[in-house]
Amino acid sequence: MADIELESNKSNTSHNLHLCSQTILRGLVIASTLAAAWLMLTAKQSVIVFGIPLDARYSYSPAFKFFALANAIACGFCFLSVLLLFVLSHRLHNQPNYILFLHDLLMMVLVASGCAASTAIGYVGKYGNSHTGWSPICDHFGKFCNRVTTSVAISYLAVICLLILTIISATKSASNNNNAH
Repeated sequence: MADIELESNKSNTSHNLHLCSQTILRGLVIASTLAAAWLMLTAKQSVIVFGIPLDARYSYSPAFKFFALANAIACGFCFLSVLLLFVLSHRLHNQPNYILFLHDLLMMVLVASGCAASTAIGYVGKYGNSHTGWSPICDHFGKFCNRVTTSVAISYLAVICLLILTIISATKSASNNNNAH
């Protein structure tokens, strides 16, 4: 009888630890994707160069627009995944690990692709490309470039958290499948 009670306590502790880690990591993803999207959406700067007024805005770059949208989508879907996690884990006492694995994998790929696109455009903005005749703009638009850089760095944090969530969900899903057989 004591063995059954000990096993039950161990199972409850494991379940609570898994639920807590999932919640914390998803909270970090929500916060970082929201912050990254907000920073990108509000990134703008106007300067006068050689008497000509110039603007830099995120909306002038398709890569930056994709980045902002990818982070906003990931933020919304991660919020929904937290709700799913709590609703299903309390009803079933077994989390929908395979669904969460697929969700986390898709969100990681989406955010990582937005980060990659923005990093590439940011690199050209910072260093230019002498082969194509593109001049760097960050020497004129420092505030804009710093805001974009901060946004992309925060978004890479979300990619790392989503990678960890993907690994956790895959491991848990595999262990549940092994226990079912």
